[in-house]
Amino acid sequence: MNQICCLNPTYECDNPQVPEGTSYCPTCGTPLVILKNRYQPVKRLGGGGFAKTYLALDTHKLNELCVIKQLAPSLGNQTTQALIKATELFLQEAQQLQKLAEHTQIPSLFAYFEENRQLYLVEQFVDGKNLLEELQTEGVLNEAKIRQFLQDLLLILQEVHKQGIIHRDIKPENVMRRHKDGKLVLIDFGASKELQGGATSGTRIGTDGYAPWEQRVDGVASTAGDLYSLGVTCFYLLTSKNPYELWLKDGYNWVANWRNYLNQPLSQKLQQILDKLLVANSENRYSLAEKVLEELRQPYSIIPSNSPKTIISHTKKPRTFGYILALISVVLLGIGYLLITKTPQLQPKTEPNGIQETDRGL
Repeated sequence: MNQICCLNPTYECDNPQVPEGTSYCPTCGTPLVILKNRYQPVKRLGGGGFAKTYLALDTHKLNELCVIKQLAPSLGNQTTQALIKATELFLQEAQQLQKLAEHTQIPSLFAYFEENRQLYLVEQFVDGKNLLEELQTEGVLNEAKIRQFLQDLLLILQEVHKQGIIHRDIKPENVMRRHKDGKLVLIDFGASKELQGGATSGTRIGTDGYAPWEQRVDGVASTAGDLYSLGVTCFYLLTSKNPYELWLKDGYNWVANWRNYLNQPLSQKLQQILDKLLVANSENRYSLAEKVLEELRQPYSIIPSNSPKTIISHTKKPRTFGYILALISVVLLGIGYLLITKTPQLQPKTEPNGIQETDRGL
């Protein structure tokens, strides 16, 4: 039998699962409903800030799984102004998801509506694990895996930014690896904002430790800000050092010394890329995903910090160099052959036999 859960948006209820057909929540007494007579909430997935999320069934699509996101401003005890802002951001999230509907690595928007004086959006369910869960179960990523992560997420961000959208909350929890194909999916556009020009001023928003200075303090959102958050995410996946804890201890100063927390060898090229992603001053940071991708694709070698010897090479130059050496060898052999065949003509005609005899003797 299918389950159903309560949609009480407050802290008063933990939204327990009960058998389908139950009329009221056993915890708070709220009537149990199927939204739009279609979307049946099954269990609570999470909540924070100003929203709760629920796993749900789309009863019009053979009980296909989906996600209900409910605006729940009471979670943060916000002021009237904060409630207005939360409602605005909720609508923006729906608009951004609709704008990005064609991208296969971003959840699709199914519906946005109001019911019983509550706002809801329904989006595609991603069956997978987020990268924080992966880090906790599988450990840190090596260079090859972090490069693949960067490659995949930069391609997603390239399209997001092309559509004039800034995510503003990139972190391991908001990147999922889909079980069916292993691809990364960027989720939770609840803090996203439409870009106007090179940067947009607005709400001071984001996750402490991941959000760049200009976004967290001045409310400035830009593509460079998303790339900073991506750099911090890479740092966490490489080291398992929680950037929030580093931020609490040392503010934004830790990013200048991020290499001190490494416990594995990295190529100089990747270190340089991370240096530029993690620059505190946005003017000196990467601003385009395309530029990071371009540098990421350059040849590189991994060099341990305690040895100058290259242990892993990722370049095609040695093969080209071998071809050049072979060509030089052929040329030298040809020159030697010409010299040998022409040598007798350069000697005095009175002594050819002596030279030939000497050659035989050798």
